Amino acid sequence: MPRVIFICPYLKGNGRTAAQRRHYVKYIATREGVELMDDSKRLLPATWRQKKLIGDILKDFPDTAQRFEYEDYLETPTRENASAFIAAALEQNLPFIDKRENYIDYIARRPRAERAGAHGLFNGRDEPIVLDQVAKAAAEHPGNLWTPIISLRREDAARLGYDNAANWRAFLTSYAADLARGLKIQPERFHWYAAYHDEGHHPHVHMVCWSDDAREGFLTKDGIRDIKSGLAARLFRQELLHVYEQQTVYRELLSEETQREMESLIARMERGTLRSEAIEYDMARLVEKLRAHKGKKQYGYLSAPVKELVDRIVDELAKDGRVADAYAKWCDMRLEVLQTYLKEPPHPGPLSQQKELKRIRNIVVEEAAKLAAGAFIFEETEQAGEPFPDQHDGSLLPDDFESELPETDAGDGAEPDAPAPEDAAPHVAWSDEYRRAKACLFGSEETPRDFDMAMRLFTSEALAGNALAMYDLARMHADGLGVDPDPAAAHEWYAKALAAFSAVEDEKANRYVEYRIGKMHAAGLGTDQDHGAAADWFRESADQGYKYAQYSLAGLYAQGKGVDQDNAAAFGLYTKAAAQVFPYASFELGKMFRDGVGTQKDQAESVSHFQTAYRGFISLERQSHDDKLQYRLGWMLENGVGTEKDIPAAMAFYEKAAGVGNPHAQYALARLILADEHAASERAREAVALLEKAADAGNGSAVYALAKLYRDGSGSGAVEKNIVRAVELFERAAVEYQSDHAAYQLGKLYLNGEDIPKDTREAIRWLEQASDQGNQYAQYALAVVYLSDGEIPKDVARALPLLTKSAGAGNEHALYRLGRLYLAGEDVPKDTERAVRYLTEAAERGNQYAQYTLGKLYLMGGEIPRDRERARHWLEQSAAQGNEYARFFLDHFDNFRDPSLFMAATRLMHHMGRVFRDNPPVQEKGSGSDSKVRRREREKKIALGHAPDDHELSQNMN
Repeated sequence: MPRVIFICPYLKGNGRTAAQRRHYVKYIATREGVELMDDSKRLLPATWRQKKLIGDILKDFPDTAQRFEYEDYLETPTRENASAFIAAALEQNLPFIDKRENYIDYIARRPRAERAGAHGLFNGRDEPIVLDQVAKAAAEHPGNLWTPIISLRREDAARLGYDNAANWRAFLTSYAADLARGLKIQPERFHWYAAYHDEGHHPHVHMVCWSDDAREGFLTKDGIRDIKSGLAARLFRQELLHVYEQQTVYRELLSEETQREMESLIARMERGTLRSEAIEYDMARLVEKLRAHKGKKQYGYLSAPVKELVDRIVDELAKDGRVADAYAKWCDMRLEVLQTYLKEPPHPGPLSQQKELKRIRNIVVEEAAKLAAGAFIFEETEQAGEPFPDQHDGSLLPDDFESELPETDAGDGAEPDAPAPEDAAPHVAWSDEYRRAKACLFGSEETPRDFDMAMRLFTSEALAGNALAMYDLARMHADGLGVDPDPAAAHEWYAKALAAFSAVEDEKANRYVEYRIGKMHAAGLGTDQDHGAAADWFRESADQGYKYAQYSLAGLYAQGKGVDQDNAAAFGLYTKAAAQVFPYASFELGKMFRDGVGTQKDQAESVSHFQTAYRGFISLERQSHDDKLQYRLGWMLENGVGTEKDIPAAMAFYEKAAGVGNPHAQYALARLILADEHAASERAREAVALLEKAADAGNGSAVYALAKLYRDGSGSGAVEKNIVRAVELFERAAVEYQSDHAAYQLGKLYLNGEDIPKDTREAIRWLEQASDQGNQYAQYALAVVYLSDGEIPKDVARALPLLTKSAGAGNEHALYRLGRLYLAGEDVPKDTERAVRYLTEAAERGNQYAQYTLGKLYLMGGEIPRDRERARHWLEQSAAQGNEYARFFLDHFDNFRDPSLFMAATRLMHHMGRVFRDNPPVQEKGSGSDSKVRRREREKKIALGHAPDDHELSQNMN
């Protein structure tokens, strides 16, 4: 195990030490002789003068016998080891040396200072150092002068590269700010100088440090520990990379296996239960003591007998096997860290006296104070506070196929058999060549799909003036069928198709052409999107009884686009179109009867219309092989609408539609493939490729699905986790497609701060967007943010309406949180009746925490009449979902006095688990920068049980 030694004596700020200060600075800078020592004498026995001096040192400074240099000397009493011990002992105790001229004379001439010119002094600046000036400044400084010494073993120094002054200079320059903070000195007021001494077994650096502010600078045990841990972490960083984690010293110094073991122990504590009559008895006594206590109810302000009672509870808690195992593991890991800079780490002692875990003592006091005040205690606070419950994301597109309408009608009103004009004038004709092109585009049992041939035939027909071919040619360019996607070329051909349709209409009114013109205005193809113009064209055609136009105009009335929203008018138009054996209209009527929109709910009528629609779609698809029909049929088979559910058949239709670039089918097919846990990895990669294509084509559901894939990675290995890509896709889905689900996911990411840096304000921005769109989960999460009193100030006035909205949408977590608020009566006026109403609704929706809370309420009585039958019912419901608290009550249903007191030991054990989680064996601490900060820190320390004069501890420590 590599080790570093750090000691930091000081010379007090008074005139009596001025000569020592001046001499010390010159000594560390100028001691001579690395090249002058005769190596042949290093291993000779120690001289009589060395032995005498060692005896004097041990007599005057007995603590020096604990140093490893003295151990080296005892084992091998050579001149070299004697010299090393004498030097280390004198340097350690230099602040206490006054007029002992023999000591000063000895250290003034000791060898092995690495020099740069006349002396070996250096600092972090590049300017020349004048030794006399530094010595004079040190001597005249009115405040304390700190004299740190940092030492390594020879083998560690050589391996790490710290066997020369240059590397030490670079290291200390980077570490100076941390050293200053450890000494409670502002870095901008910190001055330091150092010299490297190439001592035999233990090369080291001497430093002198002070602050511009003579009042500044003091060193506590915490400060020394922080400096030592920082030195160890930095010096041995490269040595210990195999056990370093990235975020904290704790994770840096623990192997993954050890960390998992500790996590397992903590989890056992946080999930388990503990019955302890001793803790229950002592907690009851503590409750009575606190009721009589007039001051602050914090450990540091309690009387000695009450503190002893608290300590006894903590140590009784430590007897539980889970707590004992976790504490032992915590101590082992702490020892592993401390051994890098302490020769003999202190014994951890009982849990109640463990300085770094003193928080548990105040937790005991807080628990007892709640009991003393008669407050209802929510044991499940941590678990139930989860602001991000699971949600059903669904598709970003509803089962509304308005965009899936056919662009052509093979025979009804289109006069498909009319011959094309010989002069290539605009016309609409289902010529043989056009029919061949359609067959090549979609494929059939007789004709395999051939995009190249379709492109050539459509181009030939388009150049001959056929508006239908111009439209299909535009679509091939738009969807990238047989060519790379080319929006500009697509727009150009759509515009030509619209002009051709308009020319045909001008020549002779035609209800089919009027319908096609209306479709292009509705979709914004070849022109600006204009639903008003689309409605006018549809009406022209619909008034002539054209079912396609009736259906399309009904869709505009249903959505209120281009016309006033009117469900009754939509229902009438759908009915007219369906009467002409039009499956699209039958499908919409099925929805309206199902949902009671524009008519009364009628399940039988709904089923009948859906079945009619399915049969009609099957017939149409056999004739046209249209991809939109194929997608619609796939959807109906997947969801069991109008037919029996049949996933393989649904996938077959999706495959056909996806093959010609239908983005909705691509998304649906990919979703089904990825939902299959047994799908081959190659098949999963195909699914991801389909999602990418669908997303590029503007399918918002595909964008969202891809974002989730990149956020989590796929188990099949088809997609590796890429959080940057995930955030980009979530933002696209939230902004371009107004996805409340995507905005909610972004809010989760920024609020959790796990995969991306935590940004509460950015999280709030996205959660507010989702909340405004009615997302109940975002409303709940946002409310929790405003109730947490963290980076964002607590704001109950903003949280309460959000919780109420979320609860109104049936969110069980919001219902439970409202129940807690009104039951506790801290942030809102206490209202037990309302609280029980919210809790009951949450419990009926399956919320285990609400079920447990109701069970406990009915068992305790007081807040509501006691009802053991109801209590058992709700506790059983909660326990069935794995709630350990509820199971604990049921197991001891007839064997307790006060339910809250009965649960005290379990609550404390769970708190203990979180204390271990929040207090890793070694953690870096900041330091106060001014008197107010230090005073607040001191008050906090007293509250935690530290002695008032903790900041005045002895500095003579290893």
